[in-house]
Amino acid sequence: MNVIETSELGKRYRRRWALRDCTLTIPGGHIVALVGPNGAGKTTLLTMAVGLTRPTAGTLTVLGGEPPGSPGALDHIGFVAQDAPLYRSLPVSDMLHLARNLNRRWDQQRAEDRLGQLEIPLRQKVGELSGGQKAQLALTIALARRPALLVLDEPLAALDPVAREDFLASVVAAADDDGISVVLSSHVLADLERVCTFLVVLARGQVRVSGPVRELLATHGAGLEEIALRHLRAGVPSSSRTEAGQ
Repeated sequence: MNVIETSELGKRYRRRWALRDCTLTIPGGHIVALVGPNGAGKTTLLTMAVGLTRPTAGTLTVLGGEPPGSPGALDHIGFVAQDAPLYRSLPVSDMLHLARNLNRRWDQQRAEDRLGQLEIPLRQKVGELSGGQKAQLALTIALARRPALLVLDEPLAALDPVAREDFLASVVAAADDDGISVVLSSHVLADLERVCTFLVVLARGQVRVSGPVRELLATHGAGLEEIALRHLRAGVPSSSRTEAGQ
């Protein structure tokens, strides 16, 4: 099953195209690094995939053909935005209660167990948590929805090195334990290079290269960061772009 599939996808804000002619296939079962400089179109692609915005042109489906924003898609996608909507004045327990009331699928026990393992007190106010704890709370809420696809938009941007390591370890554990497909965006590939199994590089609103990491490493004879830089500097879509199923 392809978790995200696009054909000539485009999104325009007034006269500026944030994403244009984006054709992409992301198969399930991967931890996907969606990488590109600021303004590349990463957030635009992800917000359309989770149904928060609509395309201007082209087509986009998720989870094997579901329209983004449909009940079938919403019930099986967990999304953590860069600025996660956590209410600073609420205790953690109330934040969970709010999330439970807003979601049709919810595993309260899993959420409480996970926060207990992370030693995040349920009575503590969200505003008193560290940056790493807030990120873990947002991830916990997403995972409590029991998603098939977890979408994370720049989740590491505001975290210190230790918190980044802990967060990535949590994502990998969730992918392994629950069979979740994951898409993480970042403008720093080094953050994701050790954990990703599929790479997508965006620049100027277009896909520059995409494919399974093992295939890209074998065909390019270079590390992921060098591969990404080559295609970003070339400024044209890669001729070695790997589609799912090939």
